[in-house]
Amino acid sequence: MNYEDILYDVTEGVATITINRPERYNAFRGQTCMELLDAFNRAGWDKSIGVIVLAGAGEKAFCTGGDQGAHEGQYDGRGLIGLPVEELQTLIRQVPKPVIAKVQGFAIGGGHVLALVCDLTIASEKAVFGQVGPKVGSVDPGFGTAYMARVIGEKRAREIWYLCRKYSARQALDWGLCNAVVPPEQLDEEVRLWCDEILEKSPTAISIAKRSFNADSENIAGIGALGMQALSLYYETPESREGVAAFKEKRKPEFRKF
Repeated sequence: MNYEDILYDVTEGVATITINRPERYNAFRGQTCMELLDAFNRAGWDKSIGVIVLAGAGEKAFCTGGDQGAHEGQYDGRGLIGLPVEELQTLIRQVPKPVIAKVQGFAIGGGHVLALVCDLTIASEKAVFGQVGPKVGSVDPGFGTAYMARVIGEKRAREIWYLCRKYSARQALDWGLCNAVVPPEQLDEEVRLWCDEILEKSPTAISIAKRSFNADSENIAGIGALGMQALSLYYETPESREGVAAFKEKRKPEFRKF
């Protein structure tokens, strides 16, 4: 596959997959997801690679989720909602290599969920985490909700989704949404340090450990499949469309009138 929306690099046993849409705050469209699926499969089964790093181009954003400019009731790709996002989340969990999210800026909405499903998350002090789904007529009815509750607890997960606030990197660290926070100029070095430590370990043992960790929450994929079916129907409603319209028109949505 020829990549237009992402960058793919392999350096000394580490594959770095970068969402390269900084002008859109690295929001993903259907094509972006398809390229990410290809890249994760490519890196995940390459025996010369021991760690995969997921990153976002530029200084402002890791990823801000689905590109609202490509959202007209459905997104512009394949899958239940026009984005094979649940397939991407599952693949990140299934590849037999640790996946590290390198978060230098906004990790919002679907981008927040991508960082969540990675095995490890290392953030810059400038990183910002949060959800926006209910503000724009959307939600992640699988890993983004059920798995988040497992990671940080029910009360905090519900707060994130119900209030749609933004959280600093330090707050995310305190809550367990990331593993380390470093100054921006040290982020690349810190990620490489973690990668090098992993590369010293048995790849088979780590692969078994990853699958064992995942086993306890694997049922969430089934829940998510049901949820995505419901989300597809929701996207066709006036209430959901109001969220998209308000976002594009830069105004507050009026959900209650529907």
